[in-house]
Amino acid sequence: MWRVIIECSAESWRQHATAFKAIAERYPATAIASKKMKDDERRIMEYQVEGVSDAEDLIAECETLSGFSARFEAL
Repeated sequence: MWRVIIECSAESWRQHATAFKAIAERYPATAIASKKMKDDERRIMEYQVEGVSDAEDLIAECETLSGFSARFEAL
């Protein structure tokens, strides 16, 4: 099992929120956290993903969105 952590700036979220949500829906992932930081309004989302290939694919797709970065770690 894997935790995928995705971060983006407030501006990137405003521009790409719909596209990001469409990407996230295509994967067998469970949202475990979503945070909007007070100081700079950047977003941090965490998903639980069963397979490593799904985690890698989710990260690759998220990183096609300008201003989004992602990483994963074992749970």
